[in-house]
Parts: sequence; structure tokens; C-alpha cells
Amino acid sequence: MPLPDEEQSSELLRAQSHVWNHMFNFINSMSLKCAIQLGIPDIILKHGKPMTLLELVDTLPINKAKAHGVYRLMRILIHSGFFIEEKISENEEKKGYWQTPASRLLVKDEPFSLAPYLLVVLDPILTEPWHYVAEWFKDDQPTPFSTLHGRSFWGYASHDPKLNHLFNNAMANDSRLITSVVIRDCKHVFEGLNSMVDVAGGTGTMTKAVAEMFPKLKCTVLDLPHVVAGLKGTKNLCYVGGDMFESIPQADAILLKWILHDWSDEECIKILKKCREAIPSKEEGGKLIIIDMIIVNIQKEEEKITESQLFFDMMMMVVAGGIERDEREWTELLKASGFAHYKIINKLGSRSLFEVYPS
Repeated sequence: MPLPDEEQSSELLRAQSHVWNHMFNFINSMSLKCAIQLGIPDIILKHGKPMTLLELVDTLPINKAKAHGVYRLMRILIHSGFFIEEKISENEEKKGYWQTPASRLLVKDEPFSLAPYLLVVLDPILTEPWHYVAEWFKDDQPTPFSTLHGRSFWGYASHDPKLNHLFNNAMANDSRLITSVVIRDCKHVFEGLNSMVDVAGGTGTMTKAVAEMFPKLKCTVLDLPHVVAGLKGTKNLCYVGGDMFESIPQADAILLKWILHDWSDEECIKILKKCREAIPSKEEGGKLIIIDMIIVNIQKEEEKITESQLFFDMMMMVVAGGIERDEREWTELLKASGFAHYKIINKLGSRSLFEVYPS
């Protein structure tokens, strides 16, 4: 085999690093999971100022003989942008670990915490199916999840209290962040409505906030009976156990927050047709309020958003059998379900809020 020249060698070594970075990318996720399980974001926040390695080791519930590993763990988390090193005070050179906006989203008591989401996504129940993707391409199962577990994610969660609890907590925390932005920037979307149904709304985090802001708006959260069991409503909020594929309560508007990406086109058309049956015409105020991803090829400075969308698309394929759609795919899906047009109201990071009107 002829030896590569200097330029070829440089290109091959860069390619090798590129492959390594993707091959070992799971280490970022698992290091982050370890930090959450040890409570590191909470410990540093509670400390109130940058925390030295010795202070952190002393506080952590670990075997102190393994303290050398904490330095290495924190080093990769700093490289990943979850912590920084800052001076303890203006008068001394000694540095300690401090938080970034990303690690603030991992504090367990933070209302917008992503810690529950991370723990459910990185639970072995959801990570093991990734080892079966190649096998899934050859079998007749709907998802790699079902290739491994023999049932759908939703069927599994309905019989696994731990997974159901983790998933509901994750969705509730995610709803708080989205809700805070929607209530602030998009409240006009809910003005003039007399009634609204939050389809597959889980524990109703978003709808509770809408109901509080609009006390005359009659709000209903529809979800599977095991999801809404024991949940108590308010004067203008009620919970209904049911199946969105079978029937949706009548209302002026239907809210679908991050629901349709869980399902195939055929299943989405069934859901959307049930929504169409439940709302009046556009002239009478009927509409859908959808919060979901619209995959776009965006500018270099926002490439991380596209990367997040593509990651979610693969997760939907592997776990739930759903899909993240681009604008053309959304248009075709809505048209096939009896909806004439839509308008994008606001960008919500990787997701968008858009209003959809019946034909």
C-alpha cells in the first residue's frame, strides 16, 4: 500500500478525528447523565459561588478514593459547555466550577428543568432500541423499540409506572418553558375563544396556564385514562380520559403541542380528521393551534437547531414511529386532512407555533 503524501495524511487524520468524535459522542450524553444523578448542577448552585474541585468532591456522595474521576468528568462537561471555571473572588487567583445557562436547565428544582427529559431519554429502556436499528430495517416491526420490547412505546409506558412517571415529568417541564414564551408572546392566539381542547395534553401544564390567563375560556385536557387518572380540574379546566383516534370533544380550537411528530402520516391524518370533526368552520372561529418542529435548512449560526431537529427525527423513528416534518410535508399532511392553510405565528427555538384553519 503506497504511503499517503503530506496533504493526504492531514486529510485522513482530520477524517479520523471526525469519525472518533461521532463514535464517542455518546460519552457527552452519559457524562451529563452522571452529573445529574450525582446532583452536581444542584450542588454548585446551592454553593452560591464558584466551587473548587476539593469542595465539590467533599460534598458529592461518592467514594472519595475516586475523586480523581470528578476532575475528568468536570473537564469534559466544561468542554461541552455545561460548566465554566471562574475565579472564586476578585482577590484570589484560585478558580472554581460555575454554571452556564445550559447547566441551569439541569437543576432538578428549576421549573424549566430538562433533567427529567434527559433521564427518560437516556434510560436503558429507550437507549437499548438503538442497538436494533439495523435489525429493524430488515423486519416488519413498526419501530426498533418494538423490535426489542415487543410492543409500542405507548403500550410499554402504560404498563410501566416508572417510565410513565419519568415521561410525564419530562413533558410537564418542557411545557413550562414553552408555555412561558407562548403566554408572553402569543397570547393573542387564544383571545376570542370560548372553548379549547388540549389533545394528548398529559397533565395539562400548558392548558393550566392558558386557563388561568383566560378565566372565561373553557379548557379541556384529553389524554389516555391512565395519564389523567386522579388529576383535578379547576373552574374552567377539566380532564377527560379518552382516545384521540376515536373521539375529540367539541371546541372552538384544538391544541396539539408536540403530538403529531409522534405519529406516522397515516396516523396523523386520522388524528387531524378527528380534530376537524370537533371544531367549527374558520368563519365561526374554528382552528388548530399546533406547536411542533418544522425542519429547515437554516444558516450556519443556527446549525445547532437543525442538528436538534434531526436528532429528534431519528428518535421519533426509533422510539415512537413518528417523524419531524419540513414545511412541504406539513402542507401535504394538513391538506389531506381537510385543512386549507396555516400561518406560522412564532419560532420557539427548534419548534414553531402555527395556526391551522379548516377548508
